[in-house]
Amino acid sequence: MTVEVLYQTRASATGGRAGNAHTDDGRLTVALSTPKELGGDGGAGTNPEQLFAAGYSACFLGALKVVARQLKLEVPGDASITATIGIGPRSEGGFGITADLAIHLPGIGHEDAQKLVNAAHQTCPYSNALRNNVDVGLTIV
Repeated sequence: MTVEVLYQTRASATGGRAGNAHTDDGRLTVALSTPKELGGDGGAGTNPEQLFAAGYSACFLGALKVVARQLKLEVPGDASITATIGIGPRSEGGFGITADLAIHLPGIGHEDAQKLVNAAHQTCPYSNALRNNVDVGLTIV
């Protein structure tokens, strides 16, 4: 697979799940903490799964807008995506993640919404990265 890179960014983390992370350009700096469910203290910081959920939901909404233009449809301004990301031990060993997207497209009929969601799932880079590795649930709400 070849990717023509149009943009790239860089972030660094120190201290693992109980440390800090920041982008090289200084636009994002976050304290990290491990959830109690994963053996951490559940501190005030964020965690990689929350960052992934925020990124995936924003990216998928962007993909919806791209494919909507191609299909001559319009994504309403109040459209939203809620990504639920889970983490836990895999039966094969190690840890894995789960991903479910709840897609809210008010004012769009179910048939058109399904076309948009299917096309966006083929376009979104997060979806493409997960394909064949993580089952992604897509629910139009």
